[in-house]
Amino acid sequence: MLSAYHQSPRFFTLADKLSFAQAQNIYVKNLQGSAAEFIAAAVFLHPSCSNLNHLFICNDAEDAAYFHNTLENLTQAINVFYFPSSFKNRKNYRLLNPSHVMLRTEALTRFASPQHNRVGALVTYPEALFEKVVVPKAISENIIYIRTNDVLNVDRLFEKLVNYGFERTDFVYEPGQFAVRGGIIDIYSFGNEKPYRIELFGNDVDSIRIIDPESQLSERRLLQVSIIPNVDTQFAEEDKVSLFDFLPENTVIWIQDQELTQERLSTADEELGIFLSSGLEINKEEDEDKLEKKKISINDFIKPGEFEQALTRRHVIHYGHQLPVSDKPSFELEFNTRSQPAFNRQFDFLMED
Repeated sequence: MLSAYHQSPRFFTLADKLSFAQAQNIYVKNLQGSAAEFIAAAVFLHPSCSNLNHLFICNDAEDAAYFHNTLENLTQAINVFYFPSSFKNRKNYRLLNPSHVMLRTEALTRFASPQHNRVGALVTYPEALFEKVVVPKAISENIIYIRTNDVLNVDRLFEKLVNYGFERTDFVYEPGQFAVRGGIIDIYSFGNEKPYRIELFGNDVDSIRIIDPESQLSERRLLQVSIIPNVDTQFAEEDKVSLFDFLPENTVIWIQDQELTQERLSTADEELGIFLSSGLEINKEEDEDKLEKKKISINDFIKPGEFEQALTRRHVIHYGHQLPVSDKPSFELEFNTRSQPAFNRQFDFLMED
């Protein structure tokens, strides 16, 4: 099926539009079910678009998770990232979700230090867009690199980890923790799925391994690791920009519903104002193992108007069922997909269809 999309004349028209230097505003019509993901995968994989990065803005967290999963399966790519909101509760701007912070940090770290023209793709939703991110230079300058055979200043490493928002524990089981037992240091970086185990011989790094946080057993050796601070809590306001300003210029923006995204950003802005004026605190009995944002400022978030301004500077592809009223596309591309009917186990109807 994917090769059929690659060979479609409509796809070549779309790829041609994305090669223009001037920002294009495109509406891809009649994409039902997972057709949008097939189009996105075809563009992502095609050689003529190999220099493009992509930002997919879905309507909500659930749509984004499904879109990411489908796109990842179709492309088999390791550089397609899910980019969620940092917070556990969208109305509480203090309590963070550690796994979401890890996913955001991993994606931002990759995009902060691009090795080639293409880094990859981010799949996100309005509440995640609402948060500003750390400028690429600040991320790259604050990464701790540890290599096998390095001579490690252990006290300075511990001091850095604490300054970066890490907590010392008996065992590491979530991002932002480190543990010390004799000549073994376990560190769960904010930008990695699993923690690292660093074995020392004196002050020399004898070996580095990935470990399973549940069993605490080593899995495989590494020659070098990068320890990444919490990008959501460890940087000042002046180090933060909108995700649109963070991403490379060669990024195509795909939007499921522009009007809905704008509405959700406005709602988030209102909820932030209410939260800041109420001075709500976390119920400590409710969540003892919390990861919280110590200082919250209105400058840590974008204004709803910044979203519309950002769209004027990039290629934009609308792939949902609603045309943006305020920003009429300059080009429309129509596909003929339709929703899968419900057959309710009537196999005669399925074969006939």
